[in-house]
Amino acid sequence: MKTLPWLCAVLMAGVSATAISVPKQASAEDSLTVVSWGGAYQESQRKAFFEPYAKTGVKVTEGEYNGEIAKIRAMVQSNSVTWDVIDIDTQTALAACAEGDLETIDWKKLGLDRSKFIGGDLQDCAVPNIVYATVIAYDTTKLNPGPTTIGDLFDTKKFPGKRALQKNPFVNLEWALIADGVPTADVYKVLGTPEGVDRAFKKLETIKKDVVWWEAGAQPPQLLADGQVVITSAWNGRIFNAMKADKKPFKIVWDAQAFDWDWWAIPKGGPHVEGAYKFISWSSQPAPMAEQTKYISYGPANKDAIPNISPDVLKDLPTAPDNMKTVLIVDPQFWADNGDQLRERFNAWLAK
Repeated sequence: MKTLPWLCAVLMAGVSATAISVPKQASAEDSLTVVSWGGAYQESQRKAFFEPYAKTGVKVTEGEYNGEIAKIRAMVQSNSVTWDVIDIDTQTALAACAEGDLETIDWKKLGLDRSKFIGGDLQDCAVPNIVYATVIAYDTTKLNPGPTTIGDLFDTKKFPGKRALQKNPFVNLEWALIADGVPTADVYKVLGTPEGVDRAFKKLETIKKDVVWWEAGAQPPQLLADGQVVITSAWNGRIFNAMKADKKPFKIVWDAQAFDWDWWAIPKGGPHVEGAYKFISWSSQPAPMAEQTKYISYGPANKDAIPNISPDVLKDLPTAPDNMKTVLIVDPQFWADNGDQLRERFNAWLAK
């Protein structure tokens, strides 16, 4: 992935603290609705972006959703868009862009250097805001020693008990192939064939009866804490937050971490497009992005934010060199092209 080679060098650079500068007037419009994913992630956005930005005189109204493209599509097609800015995942942004449901981003209007952003060249309708990872995690008081590889997720003899996975083929199919012996570099080549899809589902079948399916990001740490599962997939920031804020005895396994992005996007025909641009521009500056890492362990998409992050925070980000050794970089175009078909098969498989 051409956007990543700079990482190790930047992470080894010196760091310094930088204060966030809030402009006197960010927007002529006095209100903005920003929709995100809730939980610890949205709390980090609230502290780093929403509350500081509100001090400019712009009222920020928050909303939550589960990333459904159907909601965006329905609002746009009915000319009843009420959201100004949405935090959106990679494949949904690509699909919504292709359908014409998102504004094409004018980087000149943003006043930002696109080359400064990890993944900034990957799509035209969204601005990268974080890099995150889907990982597996476990409770160290329940499993000791615990799992160390993605293959351990599928080893119910060595690690008996329920495991939680997102109710989505995304990442689960990739991990199934890796656990079945497919090299990480070949995952999408294999998954792009009917035989590869069959192979992934066959591997998932081996643990199906032991899986608890989660749908919201707050569920995995709660499932672990309640003892309902012994291993869970999760977004790394949610587990880190449970460890840091709630002092949970959890541990992240970085093997085959699925490296991905979240993005700011503007629904087509939104009520405050100019205000949305100004909010995205402000929140994409290095200082606010660095500030967010104090509250959740997702990496900032703006490379210039890295020097503003302390070393003890950097080590827990997906972009830390030790955490990148066996990384699986998610292929957003694969999921944009094949997501609907694979989700249909996945749902049918679940119903059996």
